[in-house]
Amino acid sequence: MDKTRIIIVDDHHLFRNGLRLLIEAFPEFEITGEASNGREFLEIIRSTPADVVLMDINMPETDGVEATRAVMKIRPDIHVIALSMYGEEDYYYRMTEAGAKGFLLKDSDISEVRDAILTVQKGGSYFSQELLHNVIQKIKHRESETKVANLSKREKEILLKICEGLSNQEIAEALFISKRTVDKHRANLLDKTNARNTASLILYAIKNKLIEI
Repeated sequence: MDKTRIIIVDDHHLFRNGLRLLIEAFPEFEITGEASNGREFLEIIRSTPADVVLMDINMPETDGVEATRAVMKIRPDIHVIALSMYGEEDYYYRMTEAGAKGFLLKDSDISEVRDAILTVQKGGSYFSQELLHNVIQKIKHRESETKVANLSKREKEILLKICEGLSNQEIAEALFISKRTVDKHRANLLDKTNARNTASLILYAIKNKLIEI
């Protein structure tokens, strides 16, 4: 089986070393490059094979937002996972719009890092479980107050299930409706919120105060 090739981009040398050691313990992963900021990353990406990039958000010279936006223009096939710290929530929407497919808190367990890498490599979106927990609780708490985008009750139910990480088929089974109906509601959610994907949909809710983190 081909290994998933990973680049780590973070301005803290000790953090990069620690993350490299933990990731290399998994035989399905291979670290092919490292960079201390977005500028260095953009210099190596043209000649460094990579499937997934673990990208710090707040870095000197070129930050994670600009680096992600730039790499999507030259390597749209790459999957970027943002490495986040508490207090950086304002960057989430910008990172998603730039092309990030996942978000991990820097203190996440290595098993969650593995799950995130495998999920985005397969084309999915991934949020730190701790972050998702907060999002879901806020959605539950504010469901009756939500007015932005004029979401219907059913759309709110499906939004919550999406945040729980359920597939369209799993949502259909949970709500006792057809998968085709879920497909239609998901498309309506994306259209009403102008979101591009699942991660963007969740972050739209955060940005527009539908939920808070």
